[in-house]
Amino acid sequence: MTYDVEATLWVWDARRRDTWTFVSLPQEVADDVLDAVGDRARGFGSVRVEVTVGGTVWRTSLFPDASQGTYVLPVKKAVRTAEGLEPGSRVVARIRLLDV
Repeated sequence: MTYDVEATLWVWDARRRDTWTFVSLPQEVADDVLDAVGDRARGFGSVRVEVTVGGTVWRTSLFPDASQGTYVLPVKKAVRTAEGLEPGSRVVARIRLLDV
């Protein structure tokens, strides 16, 4: 299953020493992912995915975010650098579920 999403890049820095950069999936995509994955989610409810942003392809996991009621996609520094992204940038991503 593959989804095309557009979302804003944001920084989670709740622990001060660690910062992570994410995009939040639109609610309708998150609901579809949850339905597709069912009880096959991995640790912490994560879902393995392959992601394409611009010319960059990588594998990572989606993670549930209870505070937003959706899944979040981490966007690593190498991707942000290669694609010229920074917090607040709009990200267009193709997300392919790997364990469905």
